[in-house]
Amino acid sequence: MQNFIFISPNFPTNYWQFCRELKNNGMNVLGIGDQPYDELKPELKDSLNEYYKVGSLENYDEVYRAVAFFAFKYGRIDWLESNNEYWLERDAALRTDFNIKSGFQTEDMPRIKYKSKMKEYYQKAGIATARYHMVDDLEGCRKFIDEVGYPVVVKPDNGVGASDTHKLSSDEELKRFLLYKSTYHPDLSYIMEEFVHAEVNSYDAIIDGSGNPIFEAGNVSPVSIMDIVNDSDNSIYYIIKDLPEDTRAAGRAAVRSFGVKSRFVHFEFFRMTEDQVGMGKKGQLVALEVNMRPCGGFTPDMINFARSTNVYKIWADMIAFGGTDMPVGEHYYCPFAGRRDGKNFVYSHEQIMQKYQKNMRMVDRIPEALSGAMGNQMYVATFSTREEMEQFYSDVLAVNDPVNAKVQKELAEVLALGEPTTTALTEKPNLSPAVKPTTAVTKTPTRAVTKTARKRK
Repeated sequence: MQNFIFISPNFPTNYWQFCRELKNNGMNVLGIGDQPYDELKPELKDSLNEYYKVGSLENYDEVYRAVAFFAFKYGRIDWLESNNEYWLERDAALRTDFNIKSGFQTEDMPRIKYKSKMKEYYQKAGIATARYHMVDDLEGCRKFIDEVGYPVVVKPDNGVGASDTHKLSSDEELKRFLLYKSTYHPDLSYIMEEFVHAEVNSYDAIIDGSGNPIFEAGNVSPVSIMDIVNDSDNSIYYIIKDLPEDTRAAGRAAVRSFGVKSRFVHFEFFRMTEDQVGMGKKGQLVALEVNMRPCGGFTPDMINFARSTNVYKIWADMIAFGGTDMPVGEHYYCPFAGRRDGKNFVYSHEQIMQKYQKNMRMVDRIPEALSGAMGNQMYVATFSTREEMEQFYSDVLAVNDPVNAKVQKELAEVLALGEPTTTALTEKPNLSPAVKPTTAVTKTPTRAVTKTARKRK
């Protein structure tokens, strides 16, 4: 029996499903987290063979001792993973220290965590990247801005998500940022990039031990996470019904260049919404960043709804057997709409639920830890056509306030740009499993949305 240590299996709250599928595949699933055992979801408790509580996951010595305890009790640890960007470096350090070879090691971290280092590997894959400058002083930054023009985007070179990301549009804003950096983060390295007029398209895939994709999908974010966080705006993104061939080709090229094996990945690309000097033409893909984990929040569930499948099981089958026979069914658009508290929405929660009750797949309050990027009240639905999805967004996000209404109108115009029409750049892979698992296919349970009442803070 293989031993799999899952770091922080309780967060995000849907990640217990990874543990369940591992256990269903006959693996010994060992959890390490900082939440008391009695407070874990019953589904997670049932999905773990044993759980070790630490005082803080930030304390490396504590987590190290937990791994050592499991190794002493159960023998060699075959896998260690959190599927979480925040713990990526911690996971690698533990693998390195315990000689666990089934994943990235500490020496691999620079190219997959530092945005400046990623560019080299994107370029090796033949994918364009935005020009950049490592933030130094006013003179150095101004020299770069003279070359690319305002606005520019500044963010930590080694950061998670859109946290601490700044869009600078003038010399005054640049000076304020440099003062902020010197006052609060004098030792933190920031990267400055030219602004790309684009929407974000992703390549979401499960990669086997030989570096081949056994499942592929993608999502589109018409509004950047940076703008959602900085402007406290509503959040929208959607799983695209069919992955564009240029996104597929770029994703596979990046997988090869970064040397990805045995992972769930989320690679982000800009799709330019206008011609841009020095970058390329409207519709062209430009590299943004790689994330060596599933797309955040409830996206794995959304992919399940959009592909009529179970990516938790596909991933666990890849870990246990090297491949999967989990079927992929009918394709749908699966939009996420995250409403921000405090806005004067035209349609109430009850009205939205009444109109879209047949389409709704998930409805809930968003955990506080995710609300900055995702809003406060979420709606996830499926639609067969793009037109139905656009009407859904129009209804869910409609507001009475004139300023917000203008923002929503602009959003509708962005959505109306449509999807790229591209030709295949590479042949589609043979996605048949390397080894078929012997366990029965199980369905992923979802919350019944017709009985969900609106919760208030």
